[in-house]
Amino acid sequence: MDLKEKPLIKIQIRDGLIAGLPIVVGYLPIAIAYGVLAKQAGLSLLELTGMSLFVFAGAAQFMGAGMIGLGVSAAEIIIATFVLNFRHFVMSLSFINQIRQYAMKWKFLLTLGLTDETFSVSSIYKKQVDQAYGYYFYGTIMLTSYLSWVFGSFLGGVLGDVIPETLSQSMGVALYAMFIGLLIPSVRKYKCIAMISIAAMLVNYLVSPYIGQGWGIVAGTIIGACIGIFVLEEEKV
Repeated sequence: MDLKEKPLIKIQIRDGLIAGLPIVVGYLPIAIAYGVLAKQAGLSLLELTGMSLFVFAGAAQFMGAGMIGLGVSAAEIIIATFVLNFRHFVMSLSFINQIRQYAMKWKFLLTLGLTDETFSVSSIYKKQVDQAYGYYFYGTIMLTSYLSWVFGSFLGGVLGDVIPETLSQSMGVALYAMFIGLLIPSVRKYKCIAMISIAAMLVNYLVSPYIGQGWGIVAGTIIGACIGIFVLEEEKV
């Protein structure tokens, strides 16, 4: 590597750290809450940290830990989290189009770090794509976010054995707060999304007593998504 190139790489890494800092600040408390709840659900420190290492999807991890605590079958958990995370295929395609001039190895590595938050931040900073070593900028956002989530999960797992159970149970509101935080901006933009969300909740509520909570979540998610196809298309027209 040429000596002139090192300052350029350092600049991209520095800017990536600055851009990714808000994600780190937001991830740490949520990751700690996940670690505490996962520990209370019966996962070991190794298991809950391993889930963050290999899954790296907050909503899916919260849901998965909750379903494990309820004794839901592995098949239900796998299908439910797959349906919930299906949006990552769409985000990856969009981000790949943004960085289409990068080598395949960078596309592969960068898409591994995509979450709702890293995708949103990376989409804002589009000019870095055309800058020298811009992939270090995006890579820094992904890596710092990933490490903060894993560290927060581990810390939450450790605290799960220390803090009182009443306090740890109250942290369950973090899951609902996160989902509401993701939902409200969409509802404000498209009013019909509120109807889709209510329909999915009703389906889950009505069928869960008969097919189980895990399959109820799957059914509500799939039916809500199907309703959304027609409702949102109609609104667009």
